[in-house]
Amino acid sequence: MIEPGKIIFVHGASSSGKSTIARGIQAQIGLPFWHISIDHLRDAGVLPSGRFKSGEFDWKAARAPFFDGFHRSLAAYAAAGNNLVLEHILDTPGWLDELVALFAPFDVFLVGVHCPLPLLIEREKARGDRPLGSAEQDFHTIHQGMEYDFEVQTDSDAQGNVERVIAAWENRTGPSFFARRAMASGAAQHR
Repeated sequence: MIEPGKIIFVHGASSSGKSTIARGIQAQIGLPFWHISIDHLRDAGVLPSGRFKSGEFDWKAARAPFFDGFHRSLAAYAAAGNNLVLEHILDTPGWLDELVALFAPFDVFLVGVHCPLPLLIEREKARGDRPLGSAEQDFHTIHQGMEYDFEVQTDSDAQGNVERVIAAWENRTGPSFFARRAMASGAAQHR
């Protein structure tokens, strides 16, 4: 029998430092973990990005099925026994509940990544691969109502953040945010 994969879910605004943390975790943690994100798919050419940008294809129409498939693929990878360091932005209503349901069989550790707004804006401009303003929009919305298993500030000490996340993951006790939310939604469905 295959042991289900574990998921370290790194959640934060665009340009907040999620990739740096995820790469550091993958490089240092004591088990093999895949580092996976939407950026990897975009950068590998999986999406016909140029054709979306030109208007030939409608990204608004393609977005929902794309992310539905992405979310389901994550559950499939973990079900096959792969550990994942997932970096993602829960910027769409319903995604959290969808992922809680999809990830119910897995050990999920949710890490909140916070960064001061001026630094987010500076990083976004320096990257040049994001629509300007998306980091600020995320800053004001994506952490609202969220509860994390662990949180970091990414305005300094990237290596220290990686070490703190790994230590928190290794030393955690009790059910995770995802497990508690899954239990609560399961209990609500059975009432």
